Amino acid sequence: MSVRRISAVAALVLALTALGGVARAELLQQGNLRVFFDGRLAPRALPRERLAPVSVTLEGSVATADHTRPPQLSDLKFAVNSAGRVSTLGLPRCGAGVLQQTSTEAALARCRQALVGRGHFSANVNFPDTPLIPAHGQVLAFNSRIHGHEGLLLHLYGTSPVRATFVLPFDITRRHGEFGTVFSTHIPQLASGLGYVTDVTMTLGRKYRYRGERRSFLSASCAAPAGFPGGIFTLAHATFGFSNGQRLSTSLSRDCRVRG
Repeated sequence: MSVRRISAVAALVLALTALGGVARAELLQQGNLRVFFDGRLAPRALPRERLAPVSVTLEGSVATADHTRPPQLSDLKFAVNSAGRVSTLGLPRCGAGVLQQTSTEAALARCRQALVGRGHFSANVNFPDTPLIPAHGQVLAFNSRIHGHEGLLLHLYGTSPVRATFVLPFDITRRHGEFGTVFSTHIPQLASGLGYVTDVTMTLGRKYRYRGERRSFLSASCAAPAGFPGGIFTLAHATFGFSNGQRLSTSLSRDCRVRG
Protein backbone atom coordinates (compact mmCIF):
# COMPACT_ATOMS: atom_id res chain seq x y z
CA MET A 1 0.00 0.00 0.00
CA SER A 2 2.87 2.35 0.72
CA VAL A 3 6.63 2.70 0.57
CA ARG A 4 9.37 2.64 3.18
CA ARG A 5 12.72 4.32 2.69
CA ILE A 6 14.94 1.92 0.81
CA SER A 7 18.62 1.44 1.47
CA ALA A 8 21.40 2.45 -0.91
CA VAL A 9 21.96 -1.22 -1.74
CA ALA A 10 18.31 -1.69 -2.68
CA ALA A 11 18.44 1.50 -4.74
CA LEU A 12 21.48 0.22 -6.62
CA VAL A 13 19.72 -3.06 -7.36
CA LEU A 14 16.73 -1.06 -8.54
CA ALA A 15 18.81 1.05 -10.90
CA LEU A 16 20.50 -2.03 -12.37
CA THR A 17 17.17 -3.75 -12.99
CA ALA A 18 15.70 -0.56 -14.52
CA LEU A 19 12.43 -0.94 -12.65
CA GLY A 20 11.78 -4.33 -14.20
CA GLY A 21 8.64 -4.71 -12.06
CA VAL A 22 8.47 -6.71 -8.85
CA ALA A 23 5.12 -8.44 -9.24
CA ARG A 24 5.48 -12.03 -8.12
CA ALA A 25 2.54 -13.75 -6.44
CA GLU A 26 3.24 -16.04 -3.48
CA LEU A 27 2.29 -19.71 -3.43
CA LEU A 28 2.73 -21.23 0.03
CA GLN A 29 2.54 -24.91 0.85
CA GLN A 30 2.57 -26.63 4.23
CA GLY A 31 2.00 -30.36 3.96
CA ASN A 32 -1.02 -30.84 1.73
CA LEU A 33 -2.30 -27.28 2.24
CA ARG A 34 -1.69 -24.59 -0.39
CA VAL A 35 -2.35 -20.84 -0.12
CA PHE A 36 -2.00 -18.36 -2.98
CA PHE A 37 -1.54 -14.65 -2.14
CA ASP A 38 -1.17 -11.71 -4.51
CA GLY A 39 -1.59 -7.96 -4.39
CA ARG A 40 -1.02 -4.74 -6.29
CA LEU A 41 -0.97 -1.00 -5.75
CA ALA A 42 -2.58 1.51 -8.14
CA PRO A 43 -1.31 3.78 -9.43
CA ARG A 44 2.36 2.73 -9.39
CA ALA A 45 3.51 6.28 -10.26
CA LEU A 46 3.36 8.43 -7.10
CA PRO A 47 4.87 11.67 -5.74
CA ARG A 48 8.19 11.35 -3.92
CA GLU A 49 7.54 13.71 -1.00
CA ARG A 50 3.77 13.86 -0.54
CA LEU A 51 0.94 11.38 -0.18
CA ALA A 52 -1.48 10.71 -3.03
CA PRO A 53 -4.69 8.62 -3.21
CA VAL A 54 -4.16 4.93 -4.00
CA SER A 55 -6.08 1.68 -4.07
CA VAL A 56 -4.85 -1.76 -3.05
CA THR A 57 -6.05 -5.05 -4.52
CA LEU A 58 -5.48 -8.23 -2.51
CA GLU A 59 -6.20 -11.76 -3.72
CA GLY A 60 -6.07 -15.03 -1.81
CA SER A 61 -7.09 -18.63 -2.43
CA VAL A 62 -6.96 -21.87 -0.45
CA ALA A 63 -6.64 -25.39 -1.86
CA THR A 64 -4.92 -28.74 -1.29
CA ALA A 65 -2.31 -30.51 -3.37
CA ASP A 66 -4.51 -33.59 -3.82
CA HIS A 67 -7.75 -31.59 -4.38
CA THR A 68 -9.37 -32.82 -1.17
CA ARG A 69 -11.22 -30.46 1.15
CA PRO A 70 -8.87 -27.98 2.87
CA PRO A 71 -9.23 -27.12 6.57
CA GLN A 72 -11.57 -24.25 7.43
CA LEU A 73 -9.97 -20.80 7.25
CA SER A 74 -10.43 -19.48 10.80
CA ASP A 75 -8.57 -16.18 10.94
CA LEU A 76 -6.96 -13.76 8.53
CA LYS A 77 -4.55 -10.89 9.00
CA PHE A 78 -3.15 -8.36 6.49
CA ALA A 79 -0.46 -5.95 7.65
CA VAL A 80 0.44 -3.11 5.26
CA ASN A 81 3.53 -0.92 4.97
CA SER A 82 3.85 1.78 7.64
CA ALA A 83 4.83 4.67 5.35
CA GLY A 84 1.33 4.89 3.90
CA ARG A 85 -1.83 6.15 5.54
CA VAL A 86 -5.32 4.88 6.25
CA SER A 87 -7.71 7.79 6.87
CA THR A 88 -11.29 7.52 8.09
CA LEU A 89 -11.68 11.09 9.40
CA GLY A 90 -15.11 12.35 8.36
CA LEU A 91 -15.95 9.15 6.48
CA PRO A 92 -19.48 7.86 7.18
CA ARG A 93 -19.78 4.56 9.07
CA CYS A 94 -22.01 1.54 8.76
CA GLY A 95 -23.06 -0.79 11.57
CA ALA A 96 -23.23 -4.57 11.38
CA GLY A 97 -26.87 -4.65 12.44
CA VAL A 98 -28.13 -2.87 9.32
CA LEU A 99 -26.23 -5.28 7.03
CA GLN A 100 -27.49 -8.58 8.42
CA GLN A 101 -29.65 -10.61 6.02
CA THR A 102 -29.28 -8.07 3.20
CA SER A 103 -28.48 -8.52 -0.48
CA THR A 104 -25.66 -6.59 -2.14
CA GLU A 105 -28.16 -4.07 -3.49
CA ALA A 106 -29.83 -3.61 -0.08
CA ALA A 107 -26.47 -3.20 1.66
CA LEU A 108 -25.49 -0.48 -0.80
CA ALA A 109 -28.84 1.25 -0.36
CA ARG A 110 -28.28 1.41 3.40
CA CYS A 111 -24.54 2.10 3.58
CA ARG A 112 -23.25 3.38 0.22
CA GLN A 113 -21.71 6.48 1.82
CA ALA A 114 -19.48 4.21 3.98
CA LEU A 115 -18.30 2.03 1.06
CA VAL A 116 -14.49 1.70 0.81
CA GLY A 117 -14.04 -1.45 -1.30
CA ARG A 118 -15.51 -4.13 -3.53
CA GLY A 119 -14.62 -7.68 -4.50
CA HIS A 120 -15.88 -11.19 -4.96
CA PHE A 121 -15.54 -14.60 -3.34
CA SER A 122 -15.86 -18.27 -4.22
CA ALA A 123 -16.65 -21.14 -1.87
CA ASN A 124 -17.59 -24.80 -1.92
CA VAL A 125 -20.49 -26.35 -0.02
CA ASN A 126 -20.05 -30.04 0.77
CA PHE A 127 -23.37 -31.64 1.81
CA PRO A 128 -23.05 -35.31 2.90
CA ASP A 129 -23.18 -37.85 0.07
CA THR A 130 -23.40 -35.17 -2.65
CA PRO A 131 -20.86 -33.65 -5.05
CA LEU A 132 -19.30 -30.32 -4.10
CA ILE A 133 -21.55 -27.36 -4.85
CA PRO A 134 -19.66 -24.22 -5.93
CA ALA A 135 -20.85 -20.89 -4.52
CA HIS A 136 -19.99 -17.40 -5.73
CA GLY A 137 -20.85 -13.94 -4.58
CA GLN A 138 -19.94 -10.31 -4.15
CA VAL A 139 -18.00 -8.65 -1.34
CA LEU A 140 -18.48 -5.08 -0.14
CA ALA A 141 -16.25 -3.33 2.41
CA PHE A 142 -17.72 -0.59 4.63
CA ASN A 143 -16.08 1.80 7.07
CA SER A 144 -17.21 1.01 10.62
CA ARG A 145 -16.34 0.95 14.32
CA ILE A 146 -15.35 -2.41 15.81
CA HIS A 147 -15.09 -2.73 19.60
CA GLY A 148 -14.88 1.05 19.90
CA HIS A 149 -12.12 1.67 17.35
CA GLU A 150 -11.51 1.79 13.61
CA GLY A 151 -12.70 -1.16 11.60
CA LEU A 152 -14.16 -2.53 8.40
CA LEU A 153 -17.24 -4.64 7.77
CA LEU A 154 -17.03 -7.11 4.90
CA HIS A 155 -20.44 -7.96 3.49
CA LEU A 156 -20.45 -11.25 1.56
CA TYR A 157 -23.59 -12.14 -0.35
CA GLY A 158 -24.18 -15.20 -2.52
CA THR A 159 -27.25 -16.57 -4.26
CA SER A 160 -26.13 -20.10 -5.15
CA PRO A 161 -26.77 -22.78 -3.93
CA VAL A 162 -28.90 -20.69 -1.53
CA ARG A 163 -29.18 -17.00 -0.75
CA ALA A 164 -26.88 -16.24 2.16
CA THR A 165 -25.29 -13.19 3.79
CA PHE A 166 -22.16 -13.12 5.95
CA VAL A 167 -20.84 -10.01 7.71
CA LEU A 168 -17.19 -10.18 8.79
CA PRO A 169 -15.80 -7.48 11.12
CA PHE A 170 -12.16 -6.53 10.50
CA ASP A 171 -10.29 -4.73 13.27
CA ILE A 172 -7.91 -1.97 12.15
CA THR A 173 -4.98 -1.55 14.53
CA ARG A 174 -1.86 0.61 14.39
CA ARG A 175 1.63 -0.40 15.46
CA HIS A 176 5.25 0.67 15.09
CA GLY A 177 7.63 -0.95 12.64
CA GLU A 178 7.67 -1.82 8.97
CA PHE A 179 3.97 -2.74 8.89
CA GLY A 180 2.04 0.05 10.58
CA THR A 181 -1.61 -0.82 9.83
CA VAL A 182 -3.09 -4.26 10.46
CA PHE A 183 -6.48 -5.58 9.28
CA SER A 184 -7.55 -8.76 11.12
CA THR A 185 -10.65 -10.93 11.50
CA HIS A 186 -11.87 -14.25 12.90
CA ILE A 187 -13.98 -16.20 10.40
CA PRO A 188 -17.04 -18.12 11.60
CA GLN A 189 -18.00 -21.48 10.13
CA LEU A 190 -19.63 -21.25 6.72
CA ALA A 191 -22.92 -23.16 6.28
CA SER A 192 -22.56 -24.79 9.71
CA GLY A 193 -19.15 -26.15 8.77
CA LEU A 194 -20.30 -27.66 5.47
CA GLY A 195 -18.86 -24.83 3.40
CA TYR A 196 -15.40 -23.37 2.98
CA VAL A 197 -14.04 -20.31 1.20
CA THR A 198 -11.71 -21.03 -1.74
CA ASP A 199 -11.01 -17.58 -3.26
CA VAL A 200 -11.36 -13.93 -2.23
CA THR A 201 -10.43 -10.82 -4.21
CA MET A 202 -10.84 -7.33 -2.71
CA THR A 203 -9.95 -3.83 -3.89
CA LEU A 204 -9.82 -1.15 -1.18
CA GLY A 205 -9.79 2.56 -1.98
CA ARG A 206 -12.10 5.56 -1.66
CA LYS A 207 -11.79 9.30 -2.30
CA TYR A 208 -14.09 11.61 -0.35
CA ARG A 209 -14.46 15.15 0.93
CA TYR A 210 -14.58 16.31 4.52
CA ARG A 211 -15.08 19.97 5.46
CA GLY A 212 -14.17 20.99 1.93
CA GLU A 213 -10.89 19.03 1.93
CA ARG A 214 -10.15 16.19 -0.47
CA ARG A 215 -9.25 13.02 1.38
CA SER A 216 -8.54 9.37 0.58
CA PHE A 217 -9.16 6.21 2.59
CA LEU A 218 -5.73 4.98 1.40
CA SER A 219 -2.78 7.15 0.37
CA ALA A 220 0.93 6.61 -0.27
CA SER A 221 4.07 8.13 -1.77
CA CYS A 222 6.99 6.65 -3.68
CA ALA A 223 9.68 7.50 -1.15
CA ALA A 224 12.70 6.61 -3.29
CA PRO A 225 16.03 8.31 -2.46
CA ALA A 226 16.83 11.55 -4.30
CA GLY A 227 18.16 10.89 -7.80
CA PHE A 228 16.46 7.51 -8.22
CA PRO A 229 13.37 7.06 -10.41
CA GLY A 230 11.58 4.62 -8.13
CA GLY A 231 11.78 2.13 -5.32
CA ILE A 232 11.07 -1.42 -4.15
CA PHE A 233 8.87 -1.83 -1.10
CA THR A 234 7.06 -4.50 0.89
CA LEU A 235 3.37 -4.01 0.10
CA ALA A 236 1.80 -6.35 2.66
CA HIS A 237 2.36 -9.23 5.03
CA ALA A 238 -0.42 -11.82 5.30
CA THR A 239 -1.11 -14.57 7.83
CA PHE A 240 -3.69 -17.30 7.21
CA GLY A 241 -4.88 -19.36 10.19
CA PHE A 242 -6.83 -22.62 9.88
CA SER A 243 -9.12 -24.65 12.13
CA ASN A 244 -6.61 -27.51 12.35
CA GLY A 245 -3.94 -25.22 13.83
CA GLN A 246 -1.92 -24.64 10.66
CA ARG A 247 -0.68 -21.09 10.00
CA LEU A 248 0.94 -19.80 6.81
CA SER A 249 2.54 -16.36 6.44
CA THR A 250 4.17 -14.46 3.59
CA SER A 251 5.07 -10.96 2.37
CA LEU A 252 4.67 -9.31 -1.03
CA SER A 253 7.30 -6.98 -2.54
CA ARG A 254 6.30 -4.48 -5.23
CA ASP A 255 7.79 -1.42 -6.95
CA CYS A 256 6.74 2.18 -7.58
CA ARG A 257 7.80 5.04 -9.84
CA VAL A 258 8.31 8.67 -8.88
CA ARG A 259 6.13 11.19 -10.65
CA GLY A 260 6.39 14.97 -10.54
